[in-house]
Amino acid sequence: LLKKMKGKMKKQLVLGVLFVFPLLVYLFFASGKNNFAKLPTLTPNIQSLPINKDFSNRSVTLKDHISILGYWGGDLSDKKAEALNLNEKIFKRFNGFDDFQFVFFVNEENEEEVQALKNALQTGTGTDLSNWYFLPSSPKQIQSHFQSLKTPYQLNQQYSTPYVFIVDKNLNLRGRNDDEDMEELFGFDARSVAEISKKMIDDVKVILAEYRLALKIYNSDRKK
Repeated sequence: LLKKMKGKMKKQLVLGVLFVFPLLVYLFFASGKNNFAKLPTLTPNIQSLPINKDFSNRSVTLKDHISILGYWGGDLSDKKAEALNLNEKIFKRFNGFDDFQFVFFVNEENEEEVQALKNALQTGTGTDLSNWYFLPSSPKQIQSHFQSLKTPYQLNQQYSTPYVFIVDKNLNLRGRNDDEDMEELFGFDARSVAEISKKMIDDVKVILAEYRLALKIYNSDRKK
């Protein structure tokens, strides 16, 4: 009888381990996923756009969009290389995601230069520029909006910077607060293919995955 009891207890223990262990593993990875799948907010509630139309007279807004935001000002002579880097590494990879867009502040007198840059992108790479927006802006508008990001970077005399930024649907600047090279990473140097490939691609993946997960949860709740 004692032998039978021991055998029964052993069987129950094995069954218990087989049931509980996978559950513990699932909870461990689920909690890790929730912590990892959030790109930190570095600056909440940046300014909305001071301009709501681009050079092509299309409506533009940051609200309810995931935006790659840039400040090119009047310094367009060397922006072709940056645009190509961003196009090849970021835009082509993620363009299929709804509400994903590129938005650039450009001096209002530079419409011809903007068109030349767009032509170069379309001719050289066949890029669909329907989600690229170039905003005709005054230096004051560019400076004011850039300052709302509260980054350690500065605009040059042409109100331009090579850094681009990830802004979420609620106008929060997203980035890294544990970067291996610096404590906080606010933006990405578009001149550097290495930085775009090693860091920016990963961070865009994280924020898009975050919104995909939120959408799945929302749709699942609606079906209940």
